[in-house]
Amino acid sequence: MHKKKLINFAEAINEAILISMKKDKNILLMGLGVDDPKYIFETTKNLNKIFPHSRVFDMPTSENSMTGIAIGLAISGKKPIITHQRVEFSLLSMEQIINQAAKWLYMSAGKKNVPLVIRLIIGRGWGQGPQHSQSLETIFAHIPGLKVVCPSDPYNAKGLLISSIKDKNPVIFFEHRWCHGIKGYVPNKYYKTPIGKSRYVTRGNDLTIVTFSYMVSEAIRVHKILRENKISVEIIDLQSLRPLDKEKFLKSAKKTKKILVIDNGLTKYGISSEILAIISENMKKNFYVIKRIGVADTPIPSTVALAKFSYPNQFTIIKEIEKLINKKIIISKNFKQDMIYDQPNKNFMGPF
Repeated sequence: MHKKKLINFAEAINEAILISMKKDKNILLMGLGVDDPKYIFETTKNLNKIFPHSRVFDMPTSENSMTGIAIGLAISGKKPIITHQRVEFSLLSMEQIINQAAKWLYMSAGKKNVPLVIRLIIGRGWGQGPQHSQSLETIFAHIPGLKVVCPSDPYNAKGLLISSIKDKNPVIFFEHRWCHGIKGYVPNKYYKTPIGKSRYVTRGNDLTIVTFSYMVSEAIRVHKILRENKISVEIIDLQSLRPLDKEKFLKSAKKTKKILVIDNGLTKYGISSEILAIISENMKKNFYVIKRIGVADTPIPSTVALAKFSYPNQFTIIKEIEKLINKKIIISKNFKQDMIYDQPNKNFMGPF
């Protein structure tokens, strides 16, 4: 029996990279801050001390060029991992990602794989505001040729990252900043979580919640409140956005007939829109009730006074569920706690 240990999400990322690099000398790690004293929220901690500079190195502030170099390395047999401290930095390399990485396998008639992983950190974070707090999963999930994954806890963070590194295709690996501190039991061994498979977080009959990334944590808090109200909820963590596992949420929707999709980003033209479209297309009868909730349709504010209105939380989610099931939900005093709206924990004094 393999031993497990209690670690946080960031440590699980670090462990996945470490164990993968030890197994395969062709894996390279590059990015702004990978060898910085803070090690990109400690996800790359000490890797520069374990591996030579030729395999773990900082890169210049030239995202488009470095992504092109990484694509060339991937086509030539290496397995690069590019790490960006914020998703917005990758926008400078979109031509390389969309027109090159995503297209080479197709354009070469399957002869040239691009085994590239691009780690993008998303979500709110200590007043970083409009240009550094976005969740842009939809942009990448829209592109054929890319795989897109969004882990929510340490176990699937390690397993999905190992799978992403092992995959022959370019994988966009999204890490929500607020997930980095989440703790969970993770096996010491090398293991893979399949890309393209969702998972049941809880099982239930009254309501289906479909979500991913950090919003899984909010859904779990909601589950505790609903359980006190004797409401049985089925929570599905998508884990992968492309390819998207439709089977579980369609099956659950047919069972509960009430579906709430909690988007990690914007709802308009977003992941939640795609899920609800799939449910609508596959339901033979209009006997279901559907809702979605996500980040406010506006640039993210820098001030906490406004940020608190931007993001879903357990209480705003509960209000939507009350409308969905047409029932008042009682929240006990145990759940009436102060909300931290723009800081993942009290020790994080940001921005990096």
